[in-house]
Amino acid sequence: MLRLTDYPTVQKALFYEKLSKDKVRCTLCERRCEIPLGHKGFCKTRVNIDGELYTLVYGDISAIESRPIEIKPFFHYWPGSTALTFSTWSCNLNCVWCQNFHLSKSEPNPNGAFFHSPEEIVDLALRGGDAGLCASFQEPTLLSEWAVRLFRLGKDRGIKYCCYVSNGYMTLDVLKALFEAGLDGLKIDVKGDNSVYEKHCGGADVEKIWRNAREARRMGVHVEIVNLVVKGVNDDEEALRWVIKKHLKEVGADAPLHFTRYFPAYKFNNPPTDIKTLEKAYEMAKKNGVLYPYIGNVSGHKYENTYCPNCGERLIQRYGYYVVKYAIKRDNKCPRCGLEIPIRGKYTCVRLGV
Repeated sequence: MLRLTDYPTVQKALFYEKLSKDKVRCTLCERRCEIPLGHKGFCKTRVNIDGELYTLVYGDISAIESRPIEIKPFFHYWPGSTALTFSTWSCNLNCVWCQNFHLSKSEPNPNGAFFHSPEEIVDLALRGGDAGLCASFQEPTLLSEWAVRLFRLGKDRGIKYCCYVSNGYMTLDVLKALFEAGLDGLKIDVKGDNSVYEKHCGGADVEKIWRNAREARRMGVHVEIVNLVVKGVNDDEEALRWVIKKHLKEVGADAPLHFTRYFPAYKFNNPPTDIKTLEKAYEMAKKNGVLYPYIGNVSGHKYENTYCPNCGERLIQRYGYYVVKYAIKRDNKCPRCGLEIPIRGKYTCVRLGV
């Protein structure tokens, strides 16, 4: 009979510390779960076996497909390209409106898992013509032991970029390890202030999330912030103003800030966010000094586009997750006034799929 540690998706964790002979503290995310012998942490992907911490999701891939980078959304990062996008199981938050709850609310099962090696994933990306690798769909922090190896291998073999679509609640040790392995793009979802996390997401210290956004920028990682605006939760002016103020303070005026439209999902049935609310958030952000605000989940809206903050020229026209027109010059300057636009990576022209 196989022991749990015999399964390929069960591997020794990289991020933990021993508290005693039988107890460990997980240092993967800022929950820092203290886990007794035979027990799992909050996310159910880390287990204490014989006084050592193991991950249950090493290479356990729940979904994988090639996707436009704009769908993440990344709007200033390798525009027009595709990334081979993958996920595992579970989450370290518990958001009641999760769109991907079929992944984030499912615990890993090593007995039924299909192991995918980093070599296999890099081969798949290169064969498919994907420019990058992206961990997404559910919280990628839980996949970090495997992602560290994947990103390092990918960069060695010619993958152009490696990114996370994250809730941003990893520890600094994890963020540094990912950066050293090749992480160069990070999209962070900020739900709201601590009261939003406490009431709707299982609790979290949002200051640690902003800290990670700030530190990632300092390291040289490209950072974009997303605020899912939920009707009746964080759609009032005070909540929007708080996000804008924190964004300017922690990541700066030139970092993209996306206000995305909520739709009912999982356990939450409030009506979809009013488009006028998103437009108000965009206009508030512009007025207060955010240079590149956007609204999302509203295909065809003019605020999906990138405009020069100096002269107002439309630089990138988008429709949903696709680039329709790209007018920024090769030196990343506005063709009208010459302002340098902060774009990471080269534009890739992809046929519009709408």
